[in-house]
This record gives sequence, structure tokens and C-alpha cells, in this order.
Amino acid sequence: MQDTRKEPLRDEPRYIHVDEITINNGSRYLFMKRCIDILGAALGLIVLIPLFMIIYLLIKIEGRGGPVFFKQKRIGKGGKPFYMYKFRSMVLDAEALKVTLLERNEASGPVFKIKQDPRITKVGKFIRKTSIDELPQLVNVIKGEMSLVGPRPALPDEVEQYTLFERQRLSVTPGLTCYWQVSGRNNISFHEWVAMDLRYISERNTSVDLGLILKTMLVLFGSKDAY
Repeated sequence: MQDTRKEPLRDEPRYIHVDEITINNGSRYLFMKRCIDILGAALGLIVLIPLFMIIYLLIKIEGRGGPVFFKQKRIGKGGKPFYMYKFRSMVLDAEALKVTLLERNEASGPVFKIKQDPRITKVGKFIRKTSIDELPQLVNVIKGEMSLVGPRPALPDEVEQYTLFERQRLSVTPGLTCYWQVSGRNNISFHEWVAMDLRYISERNTSVDLGLILKTMLVLFGSKDAY
């Protein structure tokens, strides 16, 4: 009898197959998720105003007039691009310098990470270590471009290198946090990261989202795996 099983796509983890992924798109769940996003992001922005003002001044002083906020094109749900906001943690010409540092990349897969990235400023090192640089993305959450919980949004050049397996990360709204953020972050390989995201997509519900938000709050400041 002929074996009709599909062979895994290039570089796919064999413990999770493309056609096995399901997505929880229940209307009740999505309504609750959006309510949590709006209320959580709005409350976060209000509570964090004093912290935002301090970080604003620190970046302004160190940057000598450079922009405090940094926006970068990312790929959202269904491959739709949007601009993601962050506190600027790198020198002004960081994007141009990236080309000269590609051979030093320490991450696996279509991701660029360097633990001792020379482009990061002194203030930037602190706000990246504590994940404070990501907090302006609460604005993206209110706009509906991101959710509090979901796969992290990828860069366009990273998505261009995705296999069909990896492109499934784009089937839901990207988020501020997911399993990757609370499970080791940069010490996790790209394949493990994708598998975690697809696991979230297939099992997400309100309880999972609230649990991940709580865990993220507990590890937010001072994660040894953030850089």
C-alpha cells in the first residue's frame, strides 16, 4: 500500500505538522480578548505615565536631541504591515549598522540577535533588560494592530525567509507577550520559538491569555534572558 503521508517542509520541527494546527477564532473568545486588550492597555498607559516621563528624559539627555520613540515596520495578522512603537534603545544609525554585524548574529533561523550588540546605548541596555522599551506597544494594542498576548511581530525581511510552517505565526494578531517571553526568550532556538507560538495559536483562550499576562508581569523587570 502506498504511503501518502506528507514529508515535513524544509527545516520544520518534526514534532508538530503544518496541517495539525488549529486556531481558536470563537467569536466570544475574540470579543473578550479585545475587551481585555483595550482595558489592559489603557490602564497600563495611565499607570505607567510617570515611568514613561523618566525614560523620556533619560533617552533625551543621552541621545542629545535624537528621537525618544522608534517606529519600525513589522508584519501583522495575515501578512499586513504596520508600524510598531518602542522606546529608542539604539544609536541613531542602528539600522544601517546592522548590515555590518550580520556575521555576528547569535540567533538561529531568520532572526537577528547579538547579546553584546554595540548599537545599544547605556539607557537602551537598561530598558531592554527590563523590557521597558516594549511598553509603547500598548498604543499598538489600542489601535488593534497588536494584542496583549500573541506571537511577536516579525520584520518584513524575516517573514520573507519563512517556510509555510513558520508563516502560520501570521494567522493571528501579534502580541506583546506569548509563551516565548516567559520561557527563556533569547535562550530558545527559533524552531522552539515557532513551535511555542503555534501551540499558543491552537490552544489560546481567555484563561491562557490572562495566565500569560500575569506571568509576564512577574518576569517583566529584570529577566536574565532579555537583551
